[in-house]
Amino acid sequence: MTEYTNPILPGWNSDPSCVFVPSHSNTLFCTTSSFLAYPGIPIYASKDFVHWKLASHAIAHASQLPELAESGGGPGPQSEGIWASTLRHRAGVFYLITTYINVRTWDPKILLFTTTDPFKNGWDGPLHLDNPGRNIDPDLFWDDDGKAYVAVAKGIFVTEMDLGSGKAVGETFTVWNGTGGRNPEGPHLYRKDGWYYLLIGEGGTETGHAVTMARSRNLKGPYEGHEGNPVLTARGTKSYFQTVGHADLFEDGEGKWWAVALSTRSGPEWVNYPMGRETVLVPVRWEEGEWPVFESVRGTQVGPLPRVEGEAPGSGPRVGDPDVVDFEPGSGLPRQFVHWRIPKGDLLAVSPPGHPGTLRILPSRVDLTSDADYQPTEEGLGFVARKQTATKFRFSVDVSINPVTSSGEAGISVFLTQLQHIDLSITGRSRSQDDKDIVPHLKFSVEASGKPNETIPATNVVPIPSSWLSHPIRLTVEAIDEYRYALSAASSLHPSEAIQLGYANATIVSGGSGPFTGTIVGVFNTKNRNKDETAPAYFSRWRYTPVAQAVDEGAYIAAES
Repeated sequence: MTEYTNPILPGWNSDPSCVFVPSHSNTLFCTTSSFLAYPGIPIYASKDFVHWKLASHAIAHASQLPELAESGGGPGPQSEGIWASTLRHRAGVFYLITTYINVRTWDPKILLFTTTDPFKNGWDGPLHLDNPGRNIDPDLFWDDDGKAYVAVAKGIFVTEMDLGSGKAVGETFTVWNGTGGRNPEGPHLYRKDGWYYLLIGEGGTETGHAVTMARSRNLKGPYEGHEGNPVLTARGTKSYFQTVGHADLFEDGEGKWWAVALSTRSGPEWVNYPMGRETVLVPVRWEEGEWPVFESVRGTQVGPLPRVEGEAPGSGPRVGDPDVVDFEPGSGLPRQFVHWRIPKGDLLAVSPPGHPGTLRILPSRVDLTSDADYQPTEEGLGFVARKQTATKFRFSVDVSINPVTSSGEAGISVFLTQLQHIDLSITGRSRSQDDKDIVPHLKFSVEASGKPNETIPATNVVPIPSSWLSHPIRLTVEAIDEYRYALSAASSLHPSEAIQLGYANATIVSGGSGPFTGTIVGVFNTKNRNKDETAPAYFSRWRYTPVAQAVDEGAYIAAES
């Protein structure tokens, strides 16, 4: 038995699904939801279940899912996009089945991606599958006779599916809708010891979330609920890890069973959880013919981790590693960088002519919040970020910009949604009424319209010391604990002589308009709707440094590097 810590995939990694593949060096592969983030559908790989690499993204080309750039006007709903997926492996092929959701029209599209190489960025597909009942959270299951079935929610429906054409075969039948909790969803079917086992989440994804199970001798039922339901939950407890649910089961190479689930590090108050829903791992004891027995989720866990040497294959970045990015000529954006919806290709450039070692972002018409006329497909957002993966961290970047109007603004952001973000920027201020004689200022500001009852700090705008203006300005955000962010600025020549611009509570980027996602930190450039603003921003020396992880309220361990 080995001690390890949860979450195993820290930061915004909700709705996990995993498959252990002996033919790929005994590697465990997992995927999580990505919603509006692009590239979409991250695939992670690990051999010891503790140290992980970002192996690929199933969606890495805009042509795969152009709908991901759509908007209904303005910032649009912030919970659209790619919802929960299921990852499976059969006969040398990886299958990933998922749902694209436009919450304004509610016409869920079931998508199937495949590959024989899980480290390939951009999987084959998607193939669009029939979706009887217009449901979500698809599961993919093969019966003993080789027939493929797709189970969906809410309320659990099962349909035989032709995976070559995407067409439903035969009628759709219902199986089991849980123990009475609301929103029975996230189904997964398993075949073991002559039984069909059905695992679902119910009770909603808040503090009443739970995992329940039923089984039957026949795929179509009837299904008998487990007397010990729920098999996994944190509801009614004082645990630091709450909202436990939406689980998946897998067997490792030594015959041991495990469960992954989502959880928030919030305590029962469920108020402060900026990293959102993260992936946790617990041991499961599943004796022949019996119901599985799940361990409860804890920050420090003990289990029979596999005895392996070496890390997972592939060249992707290790989850939890720091970023040391200098945007060298000939390089691209690192694999862990994401956009909010599919980006406009001409807004960003690495090491453009005359500016080696920088990321150039042209100003988008709108700021991070946008306006009622914003159309992402046509305009794009001048923004790129990476997930916050540690409770305590430090993120800094050097910025060069010379705004030509008082509307120019470029900087860094702790971003949950377009309606909830914390920003520190360089902006122009005019000394005259005709918007001439622009003087650069530092601006600390908070957007919290996604949480209308949240108390927010006042905007703070101060002139930049003249001695700083000949070199890039270093902007920094630091999570000083699990409750607060501190934002500061300094000359890149004298970074120790920083000016503190403001503090913001982590509750500002917890829940609200982003109940299913988590914080990302990154950089932006905007003209704030002023067509006369044209100044590009050049970002260099991108540094993200994880410092510590909370394993219980107020209890930290050093972040691994």
